[in-house]
Amino acid sequence: MEEIEGTVDSIIFASADGRFSVFRLHPERQHGVVNVTVNAPVPLVGQQLHLSGEWIVHPRFGEQFRAEYMVTAAPTSAAGIERFLASGAIEGIGQAVARRIVAKFGQDALDIIEKQPGRLQEIDGIGKKTAEKIYKSYTAQSELREVMLWLETHGVSGAYGARIFKQYGSFAVDVLEHNPYRLTREVDGIGFTTADAIARGVGMAGDDTSRIAAGLDYALLQISLSGHCCIPEQPLVERTAKLLHVDSEFVWEVLREQLRMERLAQDAIGGLNLIYPQYLYIAETKTAESLLYLKEQAEPLLVDTPAELVSEWESSTKLVLAAKQREAVEAALTCGIFVLTGGPGTGKTTVVRAMLDLLHMQGLEILLGAPTGRAAKRLAETTGQKAVTVHRLLEAQGVRDNDTRSMFARDEDEQLEADVIILDEVSMMDIVLMQHFLAAVPAGCHVILVGDVDQLPAVGPGAVLKDILRSEVIPSVRLTEVFRQSEESAIVRNAHAINAGHIPVCSPGSDFQFMEIDDAAATAQSIVELCERVLPEQGFSPLLDIQVLSPMHRQVCGVENLNRLLQAALNPPSPAKAEFANSTQIFRLGDKVMQTRNNYTKNVFNGDIGFIERLEESLVTVRYSDELVVDYERNELGELQLAYAMSVHKSQGSEYPIVILPLVPGHYIMLQRNLLYTAVTRARQRVILLGTRAALNTAVSNDRTKKRYTLLAERLSHTLD
Repeated sequence: MEEIEGTVDSIIFASADGRFSVFRLHPERQHGVVNVTVNAPVPLVGQQLHLSGEWIVHPRFGEQFRAEYMVTAAPTSAAGIERFLASGAIEGIGQAVARRIVAKFGQDALDIIEKQPGRLQEIDGIGKKTAEKIYKSYTAQSELREVMLWLETHGVSGAYGARIFKQYGSFAVDVLEHNPYRLTREVDGIGFTTADAIARGVGMAGDDTSRIAAGLDYALLQISLSGHCCIPEQPLVERTAKLLHVDSEFVWEVLREQLRMERLAQDAIGGLNLIYPQYLYIAETKTAESLLYLKEQAEPLLVDTPAELVSEWESSTKLVLAAKQREAVEAALTCGIFVLTGGPGTGKTTVVRAMLDLLHMQGLEILLGAPTGRAAKRLAETTGQKAVTVHRLLEAQGVRDNDTRSMFARDEDEQLEADVIILDEVSMMDIVLMQHFLAAVPAGCHVILVGDVDQLPAVGPGAVLKDILRSEVIPSVRLTEVFRQSEESAIVRNAHAINAGHIPVCSPGSDFQFMEIDDAAATAQSIVELCERVLPEQGFSPLLDIQVLSPMHRQVCGVENLNRLLQAALNPPSPAKAEFANSTQIFRLGDKVMQTRNNYTKNVFNGDIGFIERLEESLVTVRYSDELVVDYERNELGELQLAYAMSVHKSQGSEYPIVILPLVPGHYIMLQRNLLYTAVTRARQRVILLGTRAALNTAVSNDRTKKRYTLLAERLSHTLD
């Protein structure tokens, strides 16, 4: 790394979360200024900095110094001190006051503020209260510098300093020195690895109790990211011991202590003891309690003859329901909680419409929701009624996901106002979201859950829909017969064939095709050719009608590489197109992009797809629809990713005219029946599979879906040990 020292001249950009900044620096013993970027809070104008990093040439902004480490010090020259005081960093001081302070005290100005703040009253315009304000503000800045310096001297980037200081204030260094693992629970963006580095820096022993407790928490976090709510204690101990490089006996001792102190939770089934992080144990137990309460306590709808009402509806709509469909509609009129599941073409939409019509006839207030924005939009289109995301329904606060106390405005204290709530695409809901939704359901309300249990489970922990059905406690109907005209569609026939473990019937020119290609690179190039030339020649828009999906993010046929290839083909660079590059991707004017997290301030949600219509030095504008145009500052671009290709998981809840899916040997670990089934059921008009026959056979035959450790079904059926 190269090193430079200098004084901060001006600030170009500072992200709101304090994780990235761009500024101009006056290097010592050099003329002019240099632009500096750093993944850290913005420094103060006039501050002296020591930077370590490298020189780079940005494609648009030219030469920059990309700093990896930044150590700050108080400015020493009178001019530097004046710039620092005039920067607005110190409350009570503006440009005019800064000039008078330096004129009076010169290079001793900062020492006067820190050690003799009463002397500030010697300056015209500064009274006792203002002097106290200046002293307190400057002291806070000094403490922040102390935290950042402490981190740097212990081998940890000072980029974390502002977040740590914001959380702990004057006690920050004390926490760092005596209990650094608190940071993993209490400071956003600091995980176990960073806290462990800090702990090593202060000489904490590898078998320290707090380190092992944090290691258990980290192991459980990794387990939850794989969809589990809990895990048997033996593999948890082994995983933690391997992570920390300590003897498993130490881990057993700390685990027992954590359970005794109720920092972790446990339950048993079949003699197997399973360990939970507390928040998932609470989510699972409360979800079970709420479901059972709804089953028993929902207000009767006072419908004496539901069968007659259904017959009247059939007469008025000139539709005839099959036996299972009638059973489902009648159940919606009598059950406090009811589950409707079924695959494509089985008539779920018709049943939901019938339910809505009959429930409205009873004069009931009905709310409609779905886990994602696209799923909610589809529900609204198919029912003709307003539908919103579950997060919007609950009035999410946009706080950290693990801050369960204040995540939603709608909760058990401020519940939803409805007689009936219908949720679609429930297979996508994890246990935590379901817990919060059920907590906000008012007493006496009826809940109808709709989804396809054979699709991929939620990305988050739990298998809620599958567990509810597995318990056989909650009333449910599974639709299996294909009714609509699309039973003649090869897409629907093959979806059901795949679900039954049969190889799909594919033929060239049909709406379900398989292109056998042995090489992954050739497969990727064929995808580009389909999107760039073949399908557009048939009248399809490569950006609006075609969606490329992939089982994985990495490898030649993964989401990341396919996005690069498709971007180069469909939206190549040109002098007329502005672009912005970050560490992982290039955004270009006209790009197809996807929002990757819920943003309630901007009213965009995880999975929403739009197009970049304006790109300036500090602002990117994305058009999602005629009504929704959203501006992103540079520090917010982490919420976006290119969307020429996306993962099958991200496609859930959406439909596209054409779906293209590579199936190659390199994706072996992800080739499962429910993934293939989910992918092909996203298509309305055509499915194109590319890859090897062996990979297709593997995907169809592999029904060994990864087991998720959950006990929701057992809690519902009261079968725990």
